[in-house]
Amino acid sequence: MEQIFENIDNQTLLYATGTFVLLTILYISTYFILRKLGSNPKYLVPKDAMKRVSKPLFILFLSFLLRSKSLHTLLYLNDYSFVIKKSSTLLIIFSITWLILVALKVSKNLIINNYDVGTSDNLKARKIYTQFNILERIFIVVVIVLALGAALMSFESIREIGVSLFASAGVAGIIIGFSAQKLIGSILAGIQIAFTQPIKFDDVVIVEGEWGRIEEITLTYVVIKIWDKRRLIVPTTYFIEKPFQNWTKTSADLMGTVFIHTDYRVPFDKLREELTRILSSTDLWDGKVNVLQVTDAKAQSVEIRALMSAVDSPTAWDLRVLVREKLIGFLQENYPESLPHTRLYLKDGLTTKTFQK
Repeated sequence: MEQIFENIDNQTLLYATGTFVLLTILYISTYFILRKLGSNPKYLVPKDAMKRVSKPLFILFLSFLLRSKSLHTLLYLNDYSFVIKKSSTLLIIFSITWLILVALKVSKNLIINNYDVGTSDNLKARKIYTQFNILERIFIVVVIVLALGAALMSFESIREIGVSLFASAGVAGIIIGFSAQKLIGSILAGIQIAFTQPIKFDDVVIVEGEWGRIEEITLTYVVIKIWDKRRLIVPTTYFIEKPFQNWTKTSADLMGTVFIHTDYRVPFDKLREELTRILSSTDLWDGKVNVLQVTDAKAQSVEIRALMSAVDSPTAWDLRVLVREKLIGFLQENYPESLPHTRLYLKDGLTTKTFQK
């Protein structure tokens, strides 16, 4: 071992040692800086960020160390320098790609955590969540494709093959485009949804006659959670090409409607007072809309519509059920004659005999 070191040039040993020490200092400094930022709540770096970036950072610094010519000379690896450099290049591409994806995940979580989707007025939070989820998938695909391209182009032979095949790529692209036009259309629709946002995460929608909430949005399909816990899977193109109802497009608050059919003798003013009393006694009502109107008059009954508002659609549903039950109970208890009746007028004996038949 002593003879080996005697044959090594002092300058080479100095360069190799200096490179190793410098990279080690850089890695340790970066590690402790990120740990310091993560432990201090006034900084934006999350506490677990260092755990995520430590491995790709280590691989990155290691790959730089492997490219050192002095290290090759020190370890008598000059004959393998080409292979080592190519391997280190691939490691650099891999580690940088890993770091970018980790930074993307950390940034996404950092921003999304500032918006609570669980609140009643969560329109902005749902917009941010929808955009980040779709754009994250697009960004990941782009980064991985670029990384693979950079890795392949690092080899001269593959680069030459790519140049020779470039002329036929146009024809191949046309063929693939025709065969996968539905898939491409779905991906483009997913990108369009991310920017135009006809739907957002946790939106309440009516699709194919089903009431549900948007549970997941991907580049190619959307998952809708139906009220009875079923899942409706719809392609993203559906929300671009077909009409649908979005109950929370601009805000989560919603108006509920209750229809009641009564007799002509119903006291409208008393019914309005009772509606106000019912709404005032429950937390389901948001205090904005309280209207009772006669919307139709038929031969056998009068149609009355009660309008009320709530903070969101599930609350509006519970409020409608409550108001319908209470109004019917109020009429049964206080004005039973106001419930719908079927009238039969008897006139003279002839009509009576006919009725008896």
